[in-house]
Amino acid sequence: MKTKKVNRRNFIKISGLTLSAGIFLPQILTRPAFGAEGTEGIRIGVIGVGNQGRMHLLRNAKNVVAVCEVDKLRLADSKKQIEDRTGRTPALYSDYRKMLDDKNVDAVLIATPDHWHALQTIHACQAGKDVYVEKPLSLVILEGRLMVKAARKYNRIVQTGSQQRSDDKFRLACELVRSGKIGKLKTIKVGLPGVNFNEKPVPDSEPPAELDYDMWLGPAPYRPYNKNRVHYNFRFFWDYSGGQLTNWGAHHLDIAQWGMGTDDTGPVEIEGEARFNKDNLYEVPEWFSLKYKYANGVTVICGQSERSGTTFIGEKGEIYVNRGVLESNPPEIIKTELGPNDVHLYVSKDHHKNWYECILSRKLPIADVEIGHRSATVCHLGNIAIRTKRKIIWDPLSEEIVGDPEASKLMSYVYRKPWELPLIV
Repeated sequence: MKTKKVNRRNFIKISGLTLSAGIFLPQILTRPAFGAEGTEGIRIGVIGVGNQGRMHLLRNAKNVVAVCEVDKLRLADSKKQIEDRTGRTPALYSDYRKMLDDKNVDAVLIATPDHWHALQTIHACQAGKDVYVEKPLSLVILEGRLMVKAARKYNRIVQTGSQQRSDDKFRLACELVRSGKIGKLKTIKVGLPGVNFNEKPVPDSEPPAELDYDMWLGPAPYRPYNKNRVHYNFRFFWDYSGGQLTNWGAHHLDIAQWGMGTDDTGPVEIEGEARFNKDNLYEVPEWFSLKYKYANGVTVICGQSERSGTTFIGEKGEIYVNRGVLESNPPEIIKTELGPNDVHLYVSKDHHKNWYECILSRKLPIADVEIGHRSATVCHLGNIAIRTKRKIIWDPLSEEIVGDPEASKLMSYVYRKPWELPLIV
């Protein structure tokens, strides 16, 4: 599937239970008395309040007017957190579609398991809501392209939760690389953490009373409940996620893409090797090493054998960046003052604030849905290479795997009825 390149390239250059009648709300909101300072009264609904979702809930508490969660214990805790911080009681939902009908919700923040991201984002766009959706943007490649189409068709602001783009160190590293301060870029090394699944095997069972397990599964294939597959551990099973490659790779490979200036494209060849858990405690690799080749001649090496974070290696030096760390060899490189003719990238000091500002201005956010899709695609292609055990040839223009119908099947999956992914044209 193809999209218009003009808008994307221009951007890169500057880079239960309460139910209300559904209405479309104005694009520019003016209720400065409500919410956190500078957010002009934008009313947020949070979908999914587990680990990352709870962080988003607390970070945006002053703007939160609604919460949706399929775990009643988490929902009750969220209600208390908002009441304690704001003195307001949020509307509570167990079905996100009812939240999207709520006329008091202007935008939604989605922090559900990965297999829910596409459907909830597209439905939110169709309901006239702007979206902040956690990384990785999608579970499979074709979902991501539909998410981009939905954002454009319904004129929605969709921010991907790749918050490293709103960090000064990551931005400076990418500016220095793109300005040629390490000479011609040759190699990028991306290091990711190992699997942190520490559960002992347990038999399938009935789901706990507080969890709407059928709704938790949603479009994913049905299988009996097992506590080792839900909540945080979802990320280690193919039905719901892609392991540490999509979990942390969506951060560090995203920075690799930013540093190369390839936010509107991707690799052309992908190959790798992996090792899986001998006891089959989880499905994703416990170790892997991947090699991506780009049309610009750069090779990206990604895996747990590399130093955690992103290392750019050029003909004249190296730059390493991770959270809280920016180093170079020689050390003088990161002290270089960028001039007016150097590359200056999109500046955001706060990922949530950038989203709010773009909701008001209607400008694309720093981690726009197109960027999130392209970065997630790099992760998905790595997993496809691992699962098929062969080299993948990728056409980033047409977004197709070349000459491998079996591998191409892993670019999508069939939703469990009655869930259906809308066709966006």
